[in-house]
Amino acid sequence: MGIGGSIFLLALGAILAFAVHADISGLDINIIGWILMVAGLIGLIITLWFWNSRRRTVVTRQSTTPVAGPGYAAEYRETRRDDVPPPPPGY
Repeated sequence: MGIGGSIFLLALGAILAFAVHADISGLDINIIGWILMVAGLIGLIITLWFWNSRRRTVVTRQSTTPVAGPGYAAEYRETRRDDVPPPPPGY
């Protein structure tokens, strides 16, 4: 849905719930507004959760035994990689 769609649903739901005073038989505009606001809020939370999970930094630790004989310490290497897309071509 995205942030834009979620904000649109929140705004439309708020307009229907608080600003519209129309009577349609068998249809309550205020309840529809509240439902749209809840759907927009859930969509916004899910979108932000997915964005947050994509931006985590991956830390990899690799330990290997030394190639040389005794007396050498084990190798410790830490590699950091940010999960960001590469720049566009020609940048």
